[in-house]
Amino acid sequence: MNYLAHYDPRSLVRTAAWNALTSSNVDATVARFLNSGLAYVVERSEQLAARNADFARRILATHTATYAPEVHAAAQNALNGGAAALAVFARTGYAEAMQRDRTTREEAGAQAAALVQADRDFVARLRDNDPGAQVRAAAGYALRAGATDADVVEFFAYDWTAAASLDMQTQQLQWANTDMMWRATATRLRDEAKAAEIAAEAAVGEARVQARTAAARAWHLVGEQVAPALTTWDVAEQTAAAQAANWQQIAQAAADEIDNPNWQAVADRAQATASQWATIRDNAVHPTTFWVDLYQVALTGEQKMQP
Repeated sequence: MNYLAHYDPRSLVRTAAWNALTSSNVDATVARFLNSGLAYVVERSEQLAARNADFARRILATHTATYAPEVHAAAQNALNGGAAALAVFARTGYAEAMQRDRTTREEAGAQAAALVQADRDFVARLRDNDPGAQVRAAAGYALRAGATDADVVEFFAYDWTAAASLDMQTQQLQWANTDMMWRATATRLRDEAKAAEIAAEAAVGEARVQARTAAARAWHLVGEQVAPALTTWDVAEQTAAAQAANWQQIAQAAADEIDNPNWQAVADRAQATASQWATIRDNAVHPTTFWVDLYQVALTGEQKMQP
């Protein structure tokens, strides 16, 4: 226990072990900690480490070594350093590295000097019209009351692509979670319909008619799950297509401003972001196929069971 309280690399484990050792009823609290509490805090630490690792990977991908060298290096060091380093990066390291990069850019002054009104106007259009909520928020923050040229430079340097990455991740998770919810319900109803069909086939006389009616209704309920699920993926396909087109336009705008150092950072990521959204659009067909096939199974089952 002393080792866990003082030397375990996981802060949650250290804190929980220390609390157990300093409790008023040490023997009972330590026993309870070893029997159940330790497993819980270890699992919780693993969950937090995974979340912190995901955060560091996203930062590494969206803050390039060219335009955010301190942040990029800090994210890589965190990923190389394990759970404790990842926790520090998420808690304070990222913000501190951002400030170091910002100070370097402000001292150099090249990017701020290159800003023109057309750049601010473009950020304003993103604030008002971009399809991604996180991009709109980041653009709004860059133009907030009291914002400086450094805030706009920072938006171009990495806030834009970081927000776009978060928009993409949020949308994918939302669609996947919604689909999982519908699939869980549909799978349960499908199993119930199969069981009802088997019972109907085994029934005789008047009971058979009633059982077939019940089975037909069970298959009908399966089919009713398909329409909202298909709607989810229709929306996903349309949203991804709109985002792909949006980022294709941004890539062209960046290419037209390639001599502007602020737009160079965007140019490096815009085409890749457009391609990622196009891939998401194309992949939306796979779950759609599942639901169309399920509807056919439900329709066939319902028709077969009609009395």
